[in-house]
This record gives sequence, C-alpha cells and structure tokens, in this order.
Amino acid sequence: MKAEPGAEFALIGAHFAGLGAAREDVLLGVGDDCALLRVPPGQSLAVSLDTLVAGVHFFPDCDPHALGHKTLAVSLSDLAAMGAEPAWATLALTLPESDPAWLAAFAAGLGELARAHGVRLVGGDTTRGPLTITLQLQGLVPPEAALRRDGACAGDCIWVSGTLGDAALALAELQAGRDPDAALRARLERPTPRVALGRALRGIASAAIDLSDGLVADLGHVLAASGVGAELRLDALPLGEAVAARTDWSLALAGGDDYELCFCASPGRDGEILALGQRLGCRLTPIGTIRGDDDALRCLLPDGTELNPTRRGYDHFAGV
Repeated sequence: MKAEPGAEFALIGAHFAGLGAAREDVLLGVGDDCALLRVPPGQSLAVSLDTLVAGVHFFPDCDPHALGHKTLAVSLSDLAAMGAEPAWATLALTLPESDPAWLAAFAAGLGELARAHGVRLVGGDTTRGPLTITLQLQGLVPPEAALRRDGACAGDCIWVSGTLGDAALALAELQAGRDPDAALRARLERPTPRVALGRALRGIASAAIDLSDGLVADLGHVLAASGVGAELRLDALPLGEAVAARTDWSLALAGGDDYELCFCASPGRDGEILALGQRLGCRLTPIGTIRGDDDALRCLLPDGTELNPTRRGYDHFAGV
C-alpha cells in the first residue's frame, strides 16, 4: 500500500517547504525530525523566540500577508539589536482550521521578508487550536562584535532610529473603531526591522536594544543591565506628523511595536553615526544622555521640567 501524507504534512509541503532564501549552510531543512545546519567557524549563534497570539498581539481578522511579514519582522528586530546576520527560522503554527487561502497569504508575507534578509525556514510544527504563531530565528555574529544591553557608559549619547509612536497611534485608532491611514497602519502591521543598521553599529554602539514594548521600558532594560541612569529630552524625540499633532507623550514613550533600535555610543562617534544614517537611508536621532550619578531615567519636557510617565510600556502580566 502506498503511504500518503496526512493533511498536516500536506499543509507543510504546500506552504512552508523551501520557504525563504536558499542557503548552502542548510544541510537538511523542512521535512525531517530535525534540521541540520552548519555554523561557520568564528561565529556565535544569536537566537530569538517570539510568540504572537490572536487578540493579544494582532487582531484576529488581520491581513494574513501582513501577519506573515510581522511574524518574522519582530524576530529580525531582535537580531538587529544584537548586530547579528539572520540565517535560519523555525515556525510553530497553531491554527483553528486549515484555510488554504489564508495559509498561502501568510506564507507569502513571511517568505518575501525571509528572502529579503537571507533567511531560510528549516523546520517547525503545526497544531490545531486558537490562532498562535511562534517563530524562532537564529543568526550569526562574531562573539566579540555582538551588541549587548550592558555596555552603556556615563556620557554616552542615546540614539533612536526612525520615528516613535506611530504603531501605538495606529493601534489606538483601530481600537476606537477608526481606520488609520495606510502609512500609519503599515507601521503597526508591517514594521521595518533595522537589520542593516544593527550590523553597521558593530564597533560603534556601546549598547543596543530594539523597541518592542516602548522607549521607557526598553531603555530601562539597558540602564538596569549597565548600572547607569539617563536623561531624555522629549523635544528631541523623532515623531511623525500624526503623532506630533497629539498632546500625548505616552505614544512615543510607552507605545509598543515601534521595532526601531535604541542604542548608546560615545559622543565622539556622533558624526560617524549621522553619516551612517545617511548611507543607510535611516533617520537617526540623538535623544538624550547616559548618566552615571544614579540609575534614574529622567524625561525632560521642553521647558526643562521633568515628566513622570504614568505608563512605562507593555507588560503581559502587569496587575496579574
């Protein structure tokens, strides 16, 4: 009797086998018990894992192509913050039902971004249940070149890429039943991971982190790891037109899903960093200074008074 693949394996073969970029270091990919991967000499593995849950991280009716893009983008942003080169991904996909059209669009969104960044999908799992997506991404970085959170020093300048608060504003509009304009919605559903910037910051940045939970919360992780404090100038924050029109600092300070990079560097590297931003076509803005006299984070309003943010960022278990 000829063995026929079950529905689960037919789904995998139809949508995910061979997804992403062709890589010579993939010795065995989707379709066996494990993937076999070759780690080049002199490189260390950078590994990130992110889970997206319907109704928590995205609306259940989210465009599946955009969702496929974001699934990979959030992990690419983690690798960018480490200065790592993306390589391989595994995907665990829990589905309420097998919908070929939804799967084709999701795989297309994931695959397009994977090919753009040289990523190959090498394995994973599919199960039935509430829509939940977990992606593990592995990258490569020389161990001595990896960017970390624990290297910020007193006197360092604090920088951010892009603009802040756009995704938070788009989410607020959607939650209020309004449809944000296409550019604003794209910042929420199709973020741009700053992978090239992360690699270029090797040897320049003293510390780095990606902004997923909000500037105050994520910069706070850098300060805690480095044992320093910081002073932010709120009038220096890079804001898009729609966010700047609001009188709500929490969008830029505590809104999640920016997926920009926040990094620290010696003020002697300012010119180099600005030139780097021009070369990459990426807006880079100095927004504050690392302090060594205490571990506080001070947010200074344009008039010099201090703002004490009532929201500090997203926390899944706050108040639980």
